[in-house]
Amino acid sequence: MGRRRKAREVALQFLYQLDQHGETDPTSHEAEFWSRHPVDEETRAFASALVRGTTSRRKEVDEIIAQYTEHWDLDRMAVVDRNILRLAVYELLDPRAVPPKVASLMATLGGTARGSSSS
Repeated sequence: MGRRRKAREVALQFLYQLDQHGETDPTSHEAEFWSRHPVDEETRAFASALVRGTTSRRKEVDEIIAQYTEHWDLDRMAVVDRNILRLAVYELLDPRAVPPKVASLMATLGGTARGSSSS
């Protein structure tokens, strides 16, 4: 698995953990999270950037998701599905990230591998 793909996987796990705790600031969870998910420094740096970017723009990201998900409140979505969408939308908004086709593909692959059966 490539470093960026691994970083997205780990970032999704971190976002899931934050969501389960009802928190948006990863700072207080970093030491514990990274001790349980050891990765090389480059992967960790990219994953951390994705988590921090997604959480810092969460309100904007959630508004965009809500705009396009008819008859679905974010709170009703499976936690994994919600965070796959958050991560993908953040990557689409960040001009330094990846081309939109790559962000869409990574979200689709992540949803297929980790999403709920109704995703």
